[in-house]
Amino acid sequence: MASRGRGEQGRRLSPWDSEELERRIAAGETQEEVAGAIGGDVATVIRWIMHNGGLRPDGRKRSPRNLSVAEREEIAVGIARGESGAVIGRRLGRACSTVTREIARSGGRQRYRASAADRRALDEARRPKQPKLARNARLRREVEARLQKRWSPEQISARLALDFPDDAAMRISHEAIYQSLFVQSRRALRRDLSKCLRTRRVHRRPSGRRHTGPLKDMAPIAQRPAEADDRKTPGHWQGDLIIVKGGRSAIATLVERTTRLTVLVHLPAGRTAGSLHAALATTLPKLPAGWAPSLTWDQGTEMADHARITADTGVPIYFCRPSCPWQRGTNENTNGLLRQYLPNGTDLSTISQHKLNRIAAELNGRPRRVLQWMTPTEAFNQTSAMTT
Repeated sequence: MASRGRGEQGRRLSPWDSEELERRIAAGETQEEVAGAIGGDVATVIRWIMHNGGLRPDGRKRSPRNLSVAEREEIAVGIARGESGAVIGRRLGRACSTVTREIARSGGRQRYRASAADRRALDEARRPKQPKLARNARLRREVEARLQKRWSPEQISARLALDFPDDAAMRISHEAIYQSLFVQSRRALRRDLSKCLRTRRVHRRPSGRRHTGPLKDMAPIAQRPAEADDRKTPGHWQGDLIIVKGGRSAIATLVERTTRLTVLVHLPAGRTAGSLHAALATTLPKLPAGWAPSLTWDQGTEMADHARITADTGVPIYFCRPSCPWQRGTNENTNGLLRQYLPNGTDLSTISQHKLNRIAAELNGRPRRVLQWMTPTEAFNQTSAMTT
């Protein structure tokens, strides 16, 4: 589909230009690089992105239920032979009524032409059909409300099926939500709601850790109880710091591996070992009894007092290998989610524990695919009831 923008020569983009533009955007090239490659200007590239939401529009697809060009040509041949609709239908594997209606709609036996019949069918299939979110105000309100809670389109789509199990009108795919946000011709949601997404992008895109040496007397992750690996036994936590650019301030994050429940910890004195010791010595004892058999951390200097933390809380701490963040994958993923609330550049020292608790509550109230679309709070409460 050609872009509506024009290049430096005042020409419209050809299909090849549009395809090359889309391919280069998907590969991560800058708008200037793409414009130079297709011989256009940057404004043309920007207009294409804004019109299409960063994606190439889907081409029209013919349903296998509809007659193809070859089948219409076979109908024309059958008419020339004087065959009945039933005979033609048997040869095509179609119902007799399908053939007779096709002939009647296209001028009858005397005027039937395969190419003209095919063009007529394609033209009649075109219609100014509104997106589902534009037609269904109740569904639109539900989607907008959940976007404002920072739920992802996938979470919204899955949860609507759980919350409205008997209402087919309250179903929508996550792709339809994305298109309603980003694609101009399909837009049915307020454009500002794209800022509620984790990336805060206005269009779609395709898809070094610190280490200062080993800590004294640390227990490596290999010594962690084997039960922590399969997530069947709850209570094994992973922890880390979220640090703003320049290391000016930080908060601690704790995530339970089985339920993905998140706890955020204020560090008013910064990211020092003493500050983290004091914060965890207050936070860990507040966890439910039996819900903290281990804590896994990386080898950052903020954990220099790990032995004292264990002595004060009774929680053994195990350490990942250097530069192996995947050994704390649940925590790493959660920290990525938290950047939606705490973008880089935020002065974390000014955020109170009360506000961190509100952020954690909102994150714990978002459904997760890995939990079969339960929320971490629901999973935690269910697991707690089963273990008591």
